[in-house]
Amino acid sequence: MASKDSGQAFAPVLAAVATMQGNVPRSEKTQAHEFLEKFQKSKKNLKTWADTFGKIEAWTTTHALLQSPDVPVEAKLFAATTLKGKIVFDLDQLNPESVLALRDSVLGLLVAFASGPRPIQTQLCVCLASLAIQMTAWKDVLAVVGTALGSTAGDCVLEFLKILPEEVTEGRKINLSEDELLSRTKELLEDNAEQVMQLMIQYAQSSPSAATNPRLLDCITSWLREIPASKVVESPLMDVILKALDNDVSFDAGVDCMCTLYRDTKDVDESLSIIQALYPRLMALRPKIAETAETEDLEAFKGITRMFSEAGEAWAVLIARLPGEFRGLVEAVLECCARDWERDAVSLTFIFWYELKQYITLPQYGDSRLNFQDIFSQLVDIMVKHLEFPTPEEGETDLFGGDREQEEKFRQFRHSMGDVLKDCCAVVGVTDCLGKIYALIQQWVGKYAAQASNEHVPHWQELEAPLFGLRAMGRMVDPEESTVLGELVNLIVQIPDQEKVRFQAIMALARYTEWTALHPETLEAQLNYVISAFQHPSPEVIQAAALAFKFLGTDCQKLLGGHIDHLHQFFLSVLDKLKPTSQEEIAEGVAAVVSVQPMEKIYDSFKMFCDPIMQRIMNLANNAQDEEGQRAVADHLQLITIFVQVVIPIVAPGEENPAVKYCGEILPIMTTIVMNFTSSTPILERVCRCWRYMIISYRTAMIPLLPTLAQSIASGFEASREGCFLWATDAVVREFSDGAEYVDQATSDAVFQFYEQQALAFLRILNDLPPENLPDVIEDFFRLSSDATRYYPKKCISSSLAAPIFSAALSALTLQQVDPLIATLHYYRDLFSFAFDKPLVSEFTSPEGKVYTNPPEIRDAVRALLLSQGQLMAQRVLTGMMFTFPGDCFPDASGVMMTLFELLPHETGSWLQNTLQMLPPGSIKPGEAERLLKGIADKVQSGETRKIRVLLQDFTNSYRRRNVAPRDGLGRLEATRFRFSG
Repeated sequence: MASKDSGQAFAPVLAAVATMQGNVPRSEKTQAHEFLEKFQKSKKNLKTWADTFGKIEAWTTTHALLQSPDVPVEAKLFAATTLKGKIVFDLDQLNPESVLALRDSVLGLLVAFASGPRPIQTQLCVCLASLAIQMTAWKDVLAVVGTALGSTAGDCVLEFLKILPEEVTEGRKINLSEDELLSRTKELLEDNAEQVMQLMIQYAQSSPSAATNPRLLDCITSWLREIPASKVVESPLMDVILKALDNDVSFDAGVDCMCTLYRDTKDVDESLSIIQALYPRLMALRPKIAETAETEDLEAFKGITRMFSEAGEAWAVLIARLPGEFRGLVEAVLECCARDWERDAVSLTFIFWYELKQYITLPQYGDSRLNFQDIFSQLVDIMVKHLEFPTPEEGETDLFGGDREQEEKFRQFRHSMGDVLKDCCAVVGVTDCLGKIYALIQQWVGKYAAQASNEHVPHWQELEAPLFGLRAMGRMVDPEESTVLGELVNLIVQIPDQEKVRFQAIMALARYTEWTALHPETLEAQLNYVISAFQHPSPEVIQAAALAFKFLGTDCQKLLGGHIDHLHQFFLSVLDKLKPTSQEEIAEGVAAVVSVQPMEKIYDSFKMFCDPIMQRIMNLANNAQDEEGQRAVADHLQLITIFVQVVIPIVAPGEENPAVKYCGEILPIMTTIVMNFTSSTPILERVCRCWRYMIISYRTAMIPLLPTLAQSIASGFEASREGCFLWATDAVVREFSDGAEYVDQATSDAVFQFYEQQALAFLRILNDLPPENLPDVIEDFFRLSSDATRYYPKKCISSSLAAPIFSAALSALTLQQVDPLIATLHYYRDLFSFAFDKPLVSEFTSPEGKVYTNPPEIRDAVRALLLSQGQLMAQRVLTGMMFTFPGDCFPDASGVMMTLFELLPHETGSWLQNTLQMLPPGSIKPGEAERLLKGIADKVQSGETRKIRVLLQDFTNSYRRRNVAPRDGLGRLEATRFRFSG
């Protein structure tokens, strides 16, 4: 029993655990969480979250918690989880004698918890496995564990055996070298595989209950990493696995084991004899499909479905080669699909159908495709039936009884089934699949059309489902199809006006607009059907109509070119009634038609559609007093951008571009809006987006407007300090760089001066505000600076602003957000590229057509920048990787460090050493820094500087896991109260 003193010692831990689980304010839980997290990493001298409490040793306290009979089980689980983290990350805190004593103590604790609770038992087994990996002198692991736990702790032994291969596989968390880990893996797994297999057989034969113990099955599954599947299939363990499927307790574990066996037989050529032995035993289980379906045992049915489907996935190529021998397996998976009364298991088959389709549609498996066409044909019928919305209970109007989560799940499920229908089209043929859809719609028309009205559509689910199927097949249908689709379209435009049916019909038509472009005789009926839907009371139907109109306009633009006046009337009549996304879609549709007008009509057509939008923008801007009003202005500005993106006339150099002529008319209005709404991010972003696309769409045709546009962008940035103006600047820099086609040197020089003007404004802003207040501006500026460096390398690197911008990037490295950090690191990498003879990021040609070569003065200038500020940069990058950078930044951060070593190996090594000396005492394991520095020195000496990246990532990841990242267990403590069973 724990002493009174030890009880007092862990009282703060108990109190913190209770706080995490209690109904207390969030602030108290946060304090308790922080205390427990620090405790998990502590060695001693830790303060409690409530008050100062002497010296606490996490090693000692966790043992005391686990040994005390008076401690709540939740606290014991926390203690076991903490002990696991200490062993994985902090074992170097103990001397060799203490490590041996720790191993014996963990074995003793496992004996004490032999009867449960299982979560604690599992954590202790992980502790023991982690010790086994790190105690490289411990050679008789299985013998010691078996003797210590004895025959009465059989479940504990099985749990340890199951966990050992899993932890060895995750061994990168443990501080062993690659060679040590490989050697230990061989000793613990490969050398013990035969012995473990015999132990499992002996255990299975010891009693009937042992043979169906799910932990035994889990153990077999785990050791299939090492024990070849052939040995298991030929051993008594195969009977154990199959018998487990007849027992409710062991069923799930048995399914897992079977599926793991398939994984090891995916190389069908090497595993053919195993598959031939396994296949008949699997097929003997087929009656269980009907059995579990008839008893409506959903979990068992899902398990059986998974077992057959994953076998099919693993052996798909063999099924394609030998369709006659393996047809039974394909039929079994089809039966699972057909019998799935809850539509909860069929998704487990989707990968199988895809994999099989991939093989049998190859030319060499043409016979197999013919062999399985009837099965895929049946699969179409099954999938379309599963696509039907549920029928609500009598008196209920909500199809899902108010369960929105179930409704969303069903919607996602339908789209996955749509992918299966595409697979069926590939195997059966598009015409036959479309024919099935046509037959189902005709069948509904024959049975229910006479009873249907817009107010009541009987059994509408049977009509809507094939329409969804038709929509899903769209990608597979050739636009020149001429057998079935014409008849289908004629049917669709006549179907009743029930909300979900109308929605699906319109969405189906939207999917076939490329076909419509080649069958103009069907366009008028479809266009009328879609346009009339804008008067429908359902918002979803209207949204579908807008989307369909966009595709009709885009794909049938030439057919609609002569109807520009009618489209204008329609556009103005519906514009104010639509949601912003639908406004954008119809704008895209009509813009596509404007884009195919004769050159002499483009300006008038552009103006005819955009002037009313601009008038709305000005009216809205005059009354935009709140966020909602400003959002409306922004949404209408986006419509102008769509026309700029879509209407791109092709004009000869020097000729006036009609679209640019209109842009010149609206540019002053947009500038006025910017200066009137300098604090409205939505408006500013939409204006900048429009300006950016003016540059991208019309390129050098914008040169006459460039001075005015650049001044508007610069003024907007000065006034608003919004990064979107830098984003717009970037488009100018890209399009009018040195050597760009049709760009004269004077224009290019002016554009670089524009960049420098923006850079000065940015530096002033960064001088006024801390980086954490400017993450978006920093991101946009360094993306801009990366491009400026690439497109104007000589001007950028020799500029007087080069050093201040380099320093500004150092400030940006103190941030913790992914996007600005990656932009900054990319800037550094692009800049450093110009310290080499051949910069990887610059493949541009000079105005004379010569490929860019990097002159010595530029290389020297980059090196000078590094020498002057490299110490701080190396420190910021390395400490960022160790403490603050998000994981997504690691590749670029380590790439920066690797480049430093390539350029300045001696200096960078010194900078790295200085940074490591600044780390908190005790946070680095003994000799760890020396090993890193030596490893880097060796790579530099051998010229393998690229391998430095791996050394740095491994070191910083290890440091972070030990000292910074949260350890396991706290989230679970807070989220739930555990239920423990023996």
